[in-house]
Amino acid sequence: MEHDPVPLWTRFMDDALQRVEGGGTLEVRGTLTRLAGLVLEAVGIRVPVGSQCQVAMEGRPDVLVEVVGFSNDRAYLMPAGDVHGLKSGASVVPAAPYIPVPRLGDAANDTPATEAGVLRLPLGDGLLGRVVDAQGMPLDHAGPIRDVVARPLGREPINAMDRDPVREPLDTGVRAINGMLTVGRGQRIGLFAGSGVGKSVLLGMMARYTQADVIVVGLIGERGREVKEFVEDILGAEGRARSVVVAAPADAPPLLRLQGAAYATAVAEHFRDKGQHVLLLMDSLTRFAMAQREIALAIGEPPATKGYPPSCFAKLPQLVERSGNGLNGVGSITAFYTVLSEGDDQQDPIADAARAILDGHIVLSRSLAEAGHFPAIDIEQSASRVMHNVVSPEHFELARRFRVVNSRYQKGRDLVQIGAYAMGSDPGLDEAIRLNGGMAAFLQQGMYVSASLPQSVAEMAHSLSKVGA
Repeated sequence: MEHDPVPLWTRFMDDALQRVEGGGTLEVRGTLTRLAGLVLEAVGIRVPVGSQCQVAMEGRPDVLVEVVGFSNDRAYLMPAGDVHGLKSGASVVPAAPYIPVPRLGDAANDTPATEAGVLRLPLGDGLLGRVVDAQGMPLDHAGPIRDVVARPLGREPINAMDRDPVREPLDTGVRAINGMLTVGRGQRIGLFAGSGVGKSVLLGMMARYTQADVIVVGLIGERGREVKEFVEDILGAEGRARSVVVAAPADAPPLLRLQGAAYATAVAEHFRDKGQHVLLLMDSLTRFAMAQREIALAIGEPPATKGYPPSCFAKLPQLVERSGNGLNGVGSITAFYTVLSEGDDQQDPIADAARAILDGHIVLSRSLAEAGHFPAIDIEQSASRVMHNVVSPEHFELARRFRVVNSRYQKGRDLVQIGAYAMGSDPGLDEAIRLNGGMAAFLQQGMYVSASLPQSVAEMAHSLSKVGA
């Protein structure tokens, strides 16, 4: 046998050099080793947290996953799709830049080059009037989405000193909010409610009547049935024409629920950066936190308050702080985040954390809803932290007096109802009883009735001067 004068390792190196010089690329590839509950584990692949990967196996479609953590040489992956049929040994490779929709014209030239594994979703005017999922794919059977470009979801936070303060009032079309809880353009406010007290209807009213250029609705973790009902019945054709709806219902994997909230915020940021005034309605912030809890517990993070790991409370301000006024007064995002109170408990940990990071809270009362009082806003428990900055002193004093008179009536209501109170015993309560009928009528409003900000202030003043219950 003739001896080969060229060593094997030399031939291997020559072959590798020829492939590199010829444009060949080295592929990073890992192996799936474990699937337990919601999380997958892989070895042999080292990519940053947040990167997108594909789990490939013969005989079934690839599964998109995201790197959510690591331990030594093991990467923890969270799936964005069905994992049924996967088995140990499947290949894990970084995903190519993810662009789920076609781009027209020079859109490709406008899109910055990004490395493989970075999630990029469609943003642009073509989203107006459309309903999409958390991956930017249309759900409304209205054809492909056009006039969009693919952009990464993540972005650098805006320097707090570069934002304009909240100084301009925003007309929501809802009397109780305009008059008593005036919202400022660029404010972040929480809508705290239990189940079935009318929060979706209230969101729909604001979507139809708020003075905003664009409305972005994020339906995160809610029942799938509610998506179509909200779009067709509550939002309506008028509201939908200037809206973008991002839906990640309850049956979506937790990764997609997190991604849906981030995507809805990114869409709002896109229109804000164009100088437009955006209304962001997120339903709900609690489902976002629950999705993060599922992921964190699956990768081994210890639970803290009522089963919520610390990362849940860290994620909330990261999401909420992305809304608000834009750079140097260019555009704004006024955001309403619904917060579900378990058993109507306002001390729920997520509700308590949200109240601390938001610029105000509107509390919906189950007792008011059961009495047929809609919108069921509990004025005593609700507050807008920027109201004093956006209304006139006369308006602020009028709202303060309304609150005082309403509080007097609520404190003496039980005595009045059982007949234990004698008129004339307390002049303040006498006035509250006399004005209660007009004040209660002011706080109620039909879902298809709009009330402008000046109209709301005038009707509030009238309710405080009206004689008779």
